Amino acid sequence: MLDLVLKNGRIVDGSGNPWYRGDVGVKDGRIAAVGRIDEEAAATVDVRGQVIAPGFIDGHCHSDLMILDHPLSEIKLSQGVTAEVVGNCGLAPAPVFPDREELLRSYISPVIGSTKQDWQWNTVGEYMNYVGRSAPAEHMATYVAHGALRIAVMGFDNRPATPAELQRMKELLEEGLRAGAIGLSIGLLYSPGSYTSKEELAELCSVLPRYDGLLSTHTRGEGNNLLPSVREVIWIAEQAGIPLHVSHLKAAGKANWGKALEAMELVEDARARGMDVTVDVYPYNAGSTSLTTILPPWVLEGGIPGALEAFRDPALRRRIREELGREQDDWDNLVCSTGWQSVFVASASGANAGLEGKHIAEIAEARGVHPADCMMDLLLEEDGQVPIVYFHMSDDDVRQVIGYSRSLIASDSLTCETGMPHPRLYGTFPRVFAKYVREERVLTLEDAVRKLTSFPVQRFRLGKRGLIVPDYAADLVVFDPDTIRDTATYSEPKQQPEGISTVVVAGRIAMQDGAHTGARGGGFLRASSCACGHGYAHGGAGR
Repeated sequence: MLDLVLKNGRIVDGSGNPWYRGDVGVKDGRIAAVGRIDEEAAATVDVRGQVIAPGFIDGHCHSDLMILDHPLSEIKLSQGVTAEVVGNCGLAPAPVFPDREELLRSYISPVIGSTKQDWQWNTVGEYMNYVGRSAPAEHMATYVAHGALRIAVMGFDNRPATPAELQRMKELLEEGLRAGAIGLSIGLLYSPGSYTSKEELAELCSVLPRYDGLLSTHTRGEGNNLLPSVREVIWIAEQAGIPLHVSHLKAAGKANWGKALEAMELVEDARARGMDVTVDVYPYNAGSTSLTTILPPWVLEGGIPGALEAFRDPALRRRIREELGREQDDWDNLVCSTGWQSVFVASASGANAGLEGKHIAEIAEARGVHPADCMMDLLLEEDGQVPIVYFHMSDDDVRQVIGYSRSLIASDSLTCETGMPHPRLYGTFPRVFAKYVREERVLTLEDAVRKLTSFPVQRFRLGKRGLIVPDYAADLVVFDPDTIRDTATYSEPKQQPEGISTVVVAGRIAMQDGAHTGARGGGFLRASSCACGHGYAHGGAGR
């Protein structure tokens, strides 16, 4: 007897091929049969002509700690997401050494958030095992994060690594890869990643080929320096002989709109030389990050505590204000190119809670201060923890990258603890079908599903999932292609989508008609060439 049969669906199998009518049968967490199924099943769901697709893969997000406090993953499951990839942009909670734990916590918390649980891990492998033991309702996979490596070994020192320090970072990277991490992520916009030369990064990446590891990068610049920044990471990958994935490809700032096409041409040139290069994109014209990313890189040489001390020094405060007022050659000054009116506070505490949803220019005017001083004051008042939503992209650029054959689509979502999070946390995947398939016809239904399923699975080496074929993981989503849509907005972001009826994880129904069933069939997925030799996934319930 089968465990579950989804009957009378339009099967979009994840390959990009046209949909066809049929049933999907599930047994022991895997797809057992596809087509017309008359076999008896413990449970049968008549999906009445809705689409049956593989579960969506959120290939770029920041749920590293959120999954520990919210293991049911209602926010992502309600969108049809059955697996998330974390450790992005050089930001992760491991590896961590006890003497630098607070430094790492303050570094990652504006993006990744925090957890009510104690950090009961030091290595990347221990973090994976800890998440796996928590029995999440969805699957997880991770990179080794360069920022965490550098903080563990060097703190926030703005200097090249010594040979001994570089060797120690290589050892920590290798430990994570052996445990099943999918590669290395770097965040060259963020300190201390921004303090690292391309030559040092190429040497660190020399570890990756032994594990088929992928280099994923938040480039050094996404505005005026977008094109040289893309050239830089292509150079690093080419020197190390490794595949490259460019995170959230965008052209930030009105003066740079249109450069996304030029960046894609750089990717095509690299591929023509035989390099394996891909990108991802989120379907919105605003990003979200920490307010500290606006600062000149030197300000963060002492981490968040060092930046707060700089704000208290009148001379340094004047220097920061002056540098933010003009374009810079060696770092992207997005405030100068976009304006303070594009920077919105996503979360604030106590007396500042009323500032959520307001832009810095508006807050500064109300306080009667310069916007740069307002920004520094807010960071002091909030102990350096101010998540922001940043409007700085062109809809045309986003559309171009969404339709690009080398792009997969991901959310880049931050923690749900933020007061007014970016709506991509709640709406990314339904939005793809509502806006870019149904309304604007940038993608076909089948190609949209491919960009959310088999493409990220192949890219991140997540094993036998992402396609509706026998013996693949029974992670599935059922939705109505005519009604699926996002309801989350910038003013009301915490809204669940519509049009998704059933989500299956590891062969068990996890969400039905917007309600969680309590099933927790997820686990930690490990890269398919993981050195443990146990295959594509282990160490958790979702193998």
